Amino acid sequence: METREHVVAPKKPTLTPKAIIHQNFGNRACYVVEEVKELPQTECPGLSIPQMGPCLYRCTLQLPELSVVSGTFKKKKDAEQSAAEIAIEKLGICTEAIDPTPQEAQESLVSRIAYIFSEKFVVCDHPLSGHIRATLLRKGDLCGSIPISVIAFYDAKLFSLCKCINPEVESNPFLVISYIMNATANLHQFLATSERHLWIRRLSPYPQDIIESLMKENGSQECIQVTAVHIPSSVEQSIEAVTLHISSREYYLDIIAYELGFEDASNVLISRNLGKASSETRLFFTASKSYLLDLSSKFPNGKETLYLKGSLNVRASYFAGQDITGDAILASIGYTRKSRDLFYEDVTVRLYYRMLLGKTPGGIYKLSREAMLASELPSRFTSRANWRGSLPRDILCMFCRQHRLSEPLFSFHPIKTTSGLSGSCLKVAESDENVIECVNGVSVTSPKHSDSELFKCEIKLLSRCGDLILSCSPKDCYKKQNDAIQNASLKVLSWLNMCFRSMILPFEQLYETADNFNIQIYFKNIIRDILAGQSTHNGQLNGIQCNNLVESIYMNSSCDMLGNIVHSLKIEGPYSGVCPSNGSLPCIRYSVSLAVEGENLKEVIEVCDEFEFEVGIGAVVSYVEDVVMQMSVGQCAYFSSNLLTTELIFASAGDSVKMLASLSSKDCCMEYEISLIRVAEPPEERMEQALFSPPLSKQRVEFAVQQILESHATTLIDFGCGSGSLLEALLNYPTSLKKMAGVDISQKGLSRAAKVASYIHFHITVFIFVFLEYSGCMLSCTIPSLIQFFKTYNVGVVLSEQDRS
Repeated sequence: METREHVVAPKKPTLTPKAIIHQNFGNRACYVVEEVKELPQTECPGLSIPQMGPCLYRCTLQLPELSVVSGTFKKKKDAEQSAAEIAIEKLGICTEAIDPTPQEAQESLVSRIAYIFSEKFVVCDHPLSGHIRATLLRKGDLCGSIPISVIAFYDAKLFSLCKCINPEVESNPFLVISYIMNATANLHQFLATSERHLWIRRLSPYPQDIIESLMKENGSQECIQVTAVHIPSSVEQSIEAVTLHISSREYYLDIIAYELGFEDASNVLISRNLGKASSETRLFFTASKSYLLDLSSKFPNGKETLYLKGSLNVRASYFAGQDITGDAILASIGYTRKSRDLFYEDVTVRLYYRMLLGKTPGGIYKLSREAMLASELPSRFTSRANWRGSLPRDILCMFCRQHRLSEPLFSFHPIKTTSGLSGSCLKVAESDENVIECVNGVSVTSPKHSDSELFKCEIKLLSRCGDLILSCSPKDCYKKQNDAIQNASLKVLSWLNMCFRSMILPFEQLYETADNFNIQIYFKNIIRDILAGQSTHNGQLNGIQCNNLVESIYMNSSCDMLGNIVHSLKIEGPYSGVCPSNGSLPCIRYSVSLAVEGENLKEVIEVCDEFEFEVGIGAVVSYVEDVVMQMSVGQCAYFSSNLLTTELIFASAGDSVKMLASLSSKDCCMEYEISLIRVAEPPEERMEQALFSPPLSKQRVEFAVQQILESHATTLIDFGCGSGSLLEALLNYPTSLKKMAGVDISQKGLSRAAKVASYIHFHITVFIFVFLEYSGCMLSCTIPSLIQFFKTYNVGVVLSEQDRS
């Protein structure tokens, strides 16, 4: 057995030629694309219609220093990239990114801050420019004062320079504030800072024409209302929605500061953006006075680290991946490059819990299926055709991004198999190409010189610094490389999901279960921190002490607990006879409602018109699958359950206030209504592969070949020969057969068998294919005549009692 390893490293982002040109020239680079029509070199003879060639494009790039022309391409973007590449080569621009030294970065940081407060920057389309323009509309002493946290988190270049000075900025982003204050001290003749508040402003006012143009831009804007979520620092207090009322002349960070109990935005700190890189969803919070004074008087020297002091907001810290103190506001609001107007989106309590779910493997899968209360992360990956929702590999990559880890590292181990089987085996027959061996009583046909390739996949999770956190090395092999990737990814996800759902257990006990999943852990602290953040939400969601919150029972529930989970089960409708089975794909329509027993109160939580899943792999909640297995197509089932998972209810429900009122009741339960729409049976080939190894059809052929070879038969008749699979298998072995006949009811199958027969060995003199129809009179007269025909050609016929009937 030969193995070799292929490592697929995560791709490093590289700048395209157009991006490099934009870095150096900005808007001064002008691309002009023209269409080029070319006639083909050869024309089709006999056609009077002129033949037009493919549409091609050529790009001309005009720069202040030169102008270049690209070749012709089928796509416009390829022509533009080619022109940019030619210009880079002619100008001698270095395309390799070289990180500056700490000293160079400090000098560049001072220059960058000076540019940010220049007249040129305030009128450009930049997110930070929008904040500067908004502060210029303030009244009083705060006019033109920019919070330092805004500069730190809304300018990517400035943040990158701070990381060059001190790499610890990546893990503690608030260090950027200190570096900005330190750099601003070198600009004391140009900028002013506050001794007690974190803001910076220009000493000289901006020109009057800029101020007047800003007044005209904001004069037409109306007051806006933005929904946000308030996250108290105490886990005992409820998470609730708040509404921010922002007028055209107000700075939105001042409104957020008021909501947090402060006078202005100088006390507001801002987290990293949450979710996608283009997202404006962030956490806004405040720091203690002692921390602000500490920042204004003490600057880190590159070796020190500065952390927040105060009441740690555990729930907000878990979301941001950094320390958050005090109460926090989760909002999606800010300025973008796309527009000079304020961008905003509503953030609801429902979205908060969906973001919380998105930090767990099972939650990511639920969100991809839009079925919070019905779907589950499957325990097995059978095939791409049967999988529904995001693939395991994609879920694992999303999980790493959510927890600020590096992209997963996949290592492939192709295994070349050679002839010969391990274990106790008996060679039955051998041909030039194949060999039949009897292994444990089962005949197996294998190529004599096989070079088939199987794949193993190893996965490694790394931190942002490149430290190895865990590795997973499954022992299973797969014929397809993609199947190896997906199954290995699912192994890691299954273990992580089990840990997230079993936080009532000590971490050391969860750590011991890693061996069962072929997982080796190298940094327990990182895994413990990830799990600990989620545990702050489990069992204490919204501060609700609900007597039915039995998530731990639900995690470990099995089929024999159906009676304890499902109550008042009622199945209505006639029995159609079409029922789901193991491996099938039933499609259901369901609705889930939250009801209070004894009261006329019922709120719909989740409705799904079509939900398809594979039976037997854990792709659906266990008790829902148990109910569906008792139904037939066209029937409806009604039942209730006192098994409540608060985070799933809030992630699915639209009205959090009504859900909170219902969940506070001691007699609340969930009512299910399920209709079985259809059942798709899996292909017979896949069923055989799932239940038999090798497949049953292959075992039957191998058994027949073994019997024929051992009996030294000279005549053969194959009832139900189909497409001639037995004949095809016999062609690979020297046999004593001289006469063969095949009988089947499928004319299509016999056509293929006839093609196979054209390659028959010369010593087999007779091969007959007979087509039988399922007509009563035809069949009754055909069988006797067929037997008489076989006797004429001395073909022996052996029929069992069942065959004779």
